[in-house]
Amino acid sequence: MEETFPELYLENQLCFPLYAASRLTTKLYTPYLDELDLTYPQYIVLMVLWQHQDQSVREIGERLFLESNTLTPLLKRLEQKGLLIRTRSQSDERTVIISLTESGKVLKIKAKDIPHKIAESFQGENITESEVLNFQNTLNKLVGILRERSVHNTNH
Repeated sequence: MEETFPELYLENQLCFPLYAASRLTTKLYTPYLDELDLTYPQYIVLMVLWQHQDQSVREIGERLFLESNTLTPLLKRLEQKGLLIRTRSQSDERTVIISLTESGKVLKIKAKDIPHKIAESFQGENITESEVLNFQNTLNKLVGILRERSVHNTNH
């Protein structure tokens, strides 16, 4: 007789609804990002640069939870599109600084309505704006806890 383990059911996991919601939400961005010729990972890299201007590859990776080997191809592709430039730091040549080009800065204006359009896509559903904001706050807390735990675990 096969044992059942309800703790292993998909619907009883925290990770699965987070994963599914992330994938489905990211999918909502596709038509808007297609108009800008961007993928979602390219978009979030640009959001970091739009907010914080010149950043090292390491700083971008830390903000996005991406390793250098994942981030570097994204940056190269954005550079090929003429949206950013990569330069060596004057103070430490091992450090690569990422900066927006004028085209990258202009794209910010074209992208500025995307968050509003995504928020609008939830309207009329069985979830309120306040529920979405509360969920976002809870997710940010969870990310903070997981980030601390990750940093703590890599130091041991």
